[in-house]
Amino acid sequence: MEPWLQSLKDHERERAAASMAQVLKCLSRNLSLKLPLQFERLGHLVALMALLCGDPLEEVAEEAAEGTHYLLHITLRMKYITHDKKNRSLKEAMKKCRELLELYSIQQFYSCPFKIAQVFEVFLNSNELCQFVMTTLDGLKNLKHPCTQQSAGELLITLVKSAESRFEKVPEIMGVICAQLSVISQPRVRRQIVNTVSLFISRPKYTDTVISHLLCHPVPYDRHLAELWRTLEVELPSTTWILWRLLRKLQKCHNVPTQEKMAYVAVAATDALYEVFVGNRLREATFRLFPQLLMTLLIQIHHSIGLTMSDVAIPSGLYTDQEMSSEVTPLCFAIQATKTLLLRTFCWQEFNIMEKNKGWALLEGKDCHLQGVSLLANALLERNHFLAHKVMYLLVPLLNRGNDKHKLTSAGFFVELLQSPVARRLPSIYSVARLKDWLLHGNKLFKVLALRGLHYLVRHQETREDIKSLSPCILDFLRETDEKVVLLTIQILLQLVRTMDFTTLTAMMRTSFSLFGDVRPDVHRLSMTLFGASVKSVKYTDKKRVESQVLDSLVPLLLYSQDENDAVAEESRRVLTICAQFLKWKLPQEVYCKDPWYINPSDVGIICKFFGKKCKGKVNILAQTLMFSKNAKLPIRRAAVLFVGLLPSYTDHSELRMKGTDWIEDDLRKLLHDPEPSLRIITTQALLQIHKFGAEPDPRQTA
Repeated sequence: MEPWLQSLKDHERERAAASMAQVLKCLSRNLSLKLPLQFERLGHLVALMALLCGDPLEEVAEEAAEGTHYLLHITLRMKYITHDKKNRSLKEAMKKCRELLELYSIQQFYSCPFKIAQVFEVFLNSNELCQFVMTTLDGLKNLKHPCTQQSAGELLITLVKSAESRFEKVPEIMGVICAQLSVISQPRVRRQIVNTVSLFISRPKYTDTVISHLLCHPVPYDRHLAELWRTLEVELPSTTWILWRLLRKLQKCHNVPTQEKMAYVAVAATDALYEVFVGNRLREATFRLFPQLLMTLLIQIHHSIGLTMSDVAIPSGLYTDQEMSSEVTPLCFAIQATKTLLLRTFCWQEFNIMEKNKGWALLEGKDCHLQGVSLLANALLERNHFLAHKVMYLLVPLLNRGNDKHKLTSAGFFVELLQSPVARRLPSIYSVARLKDWLLHGNKLFKVLALRGLHYLVRHQETREDIKSLSPCILDFLRETDEKVVLLTIQILLQLVRTMDFTTLTAMMRTSFSLFGDVRPDVHRLSMTLFGASVKSVKYTDKKRVESQVLDSLVPLLLYSQDENDAVAEESRRVLTICAQFLKWKLPQEVYCKDPWYINPSDVGIICKFFGKKCKGKVNILAQTLMFSKNAKLPIRRAAVLFVGLLPSYTDHSELRMKGTDWIEDDLRKLLHDPEPSLRIITTQALLQIHKFGAEPDPRQTA
């Protein structure tokens, strides 16, 4: 009779309901109690009758209510003779059922069909429960009679609430629910269906099963599945558990070695997190899990850079009826989820900092992802200390987990948080020791991050002693070709210079001196700064041992004071002053003039006279200066030639005459072909002065 009971024609349903009521009435009066005795599809039959109890046609509903009343009598008697006598809960349920039968009339079922689910639930085994749910869900297709949809929604939510954890075929149930969402037009019924899913997902037994099924749908989710994720109605104690399990689906994808294709579940889970954040129903859990959510999404961004959906291992048949838009990429899901997370956790200022500084574009870039991570970490540290510290404590045990992309993103965020005073409390094994390991890492990015971390930690008095032991290792990075590495190294050494032993200090002076004139302006400037700091840090008892190094630096520093880069020139004059103080000299005021030397040659004469006198017998400043006449920078070449032309007048005449001036003239003549006219003129003048000096008789011979 099933086709007639579900017929769209009123008269067919009425006759079928009446017939079924008579059959059940007859059966209840003539029931044979010989075993084995059971209904093959009791759950299906109960659901059919319950749906008919809510039929819009009053006659059908009355007949169905009568039949259901008889069906309950039959079920009660059957369970009584077949139930486990020791099953206390079933015993109590049967007692309650008998009381209900005495109290309830047939009209009770007719007026409140959902009570049928409450009464019958205890008598249905897991297979029959599934039958009931599937039949009820099938009733949602009845678009002709909205009241049938309403009854189905009421029955479904009532049964799931009552049966709790006795369902076994949850994936099948979820599959039907998702398929039926598009045909449910009534808001109240849709709400009941969403609540049904919420009940399933909030039961720990079913959480992973439900999440796994929901993630097996095309992304971006259609409006029905998006609504489901956004409107989950879960009790507060369960919110963290559900969000955590969803997050774990994504995290597990990051813990495996890098694969040829990204797992589809990673993209689906990211989109699901976005929808959950938009709905904001799991607000408390979002705040509680903020550190884990933020870091997992940043790692997902790193994994997604440069990928399209063709780089994702999409399950076969998932997109059979739809074409994937080229604009849909794993990266767009990860970025939108991260943005929404910040907004939902009131990180508006951090969001604004990211937007103003093009942080989102940085995060999406293959070569600048870590810059975006650093920007966000600094924004969080600046605007929200509490959340930043929560992230730091989360990262401490996680830094060495996952693949390289996982580690790099975590490390990039972690090192920026080391600026916080709270970082002083971290045990050395989690801070300095870990950074030392990264210094020796084969990946250059880890070395840069290690140096950044040490640069931040060395500011804290508590960690400086541990970092001091790494000085020889750090010193080696001054020879690196990467500018960022060299600059960070110098900044760290500047913090440690006062605590260094003499051997390390002199080694650092030699290395920093070798960087004078580096083509990278910042490296050039800071190498002089480091040299000056080293000179100031030399102990009184060791001064004689480094005097020659200081003397060798005078001419380079003097000439670089004429550099075209104002910052380099200014720093050169400052460090030259430090060296003069070390030697207990007082430099002539002309040294500090910012104008080019060729404007005031007389001032250069005063400088030459001073250095010629002070360096006599200590350092060959003429040979040193002549080397700079070959410098790539025009201002330095010009200053060197001008200096060479004037210097012989203030040096040891006997020594110069003994060596002759040919070697000087040979080097200067090469500059007569320089494309710069001013240099050619100054070179001509210098050659005349040298030639004139060579032609003059020795004063002693004249005497």
